[in-house]
Formats: sequence, C-alpha cells, structure tokens
Amino acid sequence: MSSTPSLLQYIGYSYGRKLPASMRDWVANDLAGKGAVRRHMIRLAIPPFILLAPFWLIPASLYVHLEMTAPIYIWFVLMSLALNKIWRRHRLEVHGLDPNLVDTLKRERDAHIHEEYARRFGERPESAKWQSNSSPF
Repeated sequence: MSSTPSLLQYIGYSYGRKLPASMRDWVANDLAGKGAVRRHMIRLAIPPFILLAPFWLIPASLYVHLEMTAPIYIWFVLMSLALNKIWRRHRLEVHGLDPNLVDTLKRERDAHIHEEYARRFGERPESAKWQSNSSPF
C-alpha cells in the first residue's frame, strides 16, 4: 500500500474518514506539519461554499446575495479557525497518533525561550507537566 492517499481516500480523509495505518506518517505531517492550519482552513472552507452557491442563482441584487451568504460563510470560516487545533488533535487521536503533535512546530519555534527559562530558573517541576500541551480539556 502507498504512503500517500489516493484522490478518493484524500477526499474521505478531508471530511472525517480514517486512513490505513500505513499512512500514519503522512497524516502526522498533514495535521501537525508546516502548513497544517492552512490546509485545514482550505478543506473546511469548501463545503459551506458549495452549500451556499445555489443562493447566488436566485435573481437578486449583489447586496441581497451577500446578505444571504456572507454572514453564514464568514461565521463558518471563523469557527473553523477557532476550533482548528481541537479538530486536528481529534484527527490525530483517531489515527492512533499523539494529539500533542499539533504543538510540535510551536515547541521547536519556542525552544530557545524554554532553554533560557531553564538556564535562569532551573528545570520546571514534574507537577507542571500537565501544562505542557494545548489541550483545552
């Protein structure tokens, strides 16, 4: 089996289906690698666009079309952005991967801050481990 999904597998994966275990590396990179938020937002911006497109076929002015569709679409995109990390954590867990992978790039980017903290104040206590991830739960 290949390590990247076929077109049908990718479409199913984009909207909630689980990929085979042989594609876990690809899934980890897709959900936690560079550009993961952008890919997530593009995938989630397509369905409301398709659902709202027929409203533009109704004979009306541009103002009315925007009034009918823009608030729904903008709200959906904003909610997708607000919940993107939660959704990506869930998708990692569904595929049997560590949900904390979503923070990998941030940890790499901020490593110098943590090293400076440890140098100045010593290592963080073991009791602070629960605060090391971005899980809202």
